[in-house]
Amino acid sequence: MEHGGNLVNRTIMLPASVDEAVEALAVTPGAVPVAGATDLMEAVNAGRLRPAALIGLGRITELRGWRYEDGGTAVLGAGLTHARMDRPDFAALIPALADAARTAGPPQVRNVGTLGGNIATAAPAGDTLPVLAALEATATLARAGGVREVPVSHLLTGLDPLRPGELLTWVRVPLLHAPQVFLKSTGRSGPARAAASVALVLDPARRGVRCAVGAVAPVPLRPLEAENWVAGCIDWDARGAEGAVLIDPAALAAFGEYVAGACVPEGGAHGEGAGSAAARLRRTVAVLARRALGRALK
Repeated sequence: MEHGGNLVNRTIMLPASVDEAVEALAVTPGAVPVAGATDLMEAVNAGRLRPAALIGLGRITELRGWRYEDGGTAVLGAGLTHARMDRPDFAALIPALADAARTAGPPQVRNVGTLGGNIATAAPAGDTLPVLAALEATATLARAGGVREVPVSHLLTGLDPLRPGELLTWVRVPLLHAPQVFLKSTGRSGPARAAASVALVLDPARRGVRCAVGAVAPVPLRPLEAENWVAGCIDWDARGAEGAVLIDPAALAAFGEYVAGACVPEGGAHGEGAGSAAARLRRTVAVLARRALGRALK
């Protein structure tokens, strides 16, 4: 196989099941699982990756769907494409994830790019990643001899990374049955890489707010102090004239600033350069966080 002169005479395996894929990983050290290949081919073409072998996951149909699980959980296959997550049935289940998938790129990218690929690549601007962090999703990792469950946030931060021989198979998302929002800023119209993004979900049962900020750091950031503070500012029992959950507008604005200050550190000196760039980014994050919470409370 040759692609731009970077993949030549590589072994390509096409397992038909998760068990076959795990076995292929066990017997072929250095093999790289591939589904949509949107990030992999970019890395290969740039010379950052020289895989000894490829394990194509396209024939494993069980990883391309999703299902309900007892206990109020959605189990998403790692091969679930962005385009599939944008369909109405999925959007009704996890709207923030559907919104993130919808903005992940042009149609040709969304048709092949996968949820598992977003997690495994862990690109800072991966649109689904802050949503998964805010939803506190977990990943199932399979290897020869067993499986283990790991919080997606632990995979992304390297606290508990994907180990050699492991295959990301499923992503478990708790269903909160409550408002959730994903917003991002790209600096231009149409699908584009995020300059900043915010995922926000309400957890009325625990009277909590969960927020994650993407693209401003190597991994999504959870401003936990801001979450706890604003949760105490919300009147969870009262409703406005149109059914909105009540919060003081000043608290809403302060939440945006709180999130931005927690996630975007102060830059250098004032004026053009690092300081002004950081200030612009903080303003962007503040606006996204304020708007996300405002929409979730409506």
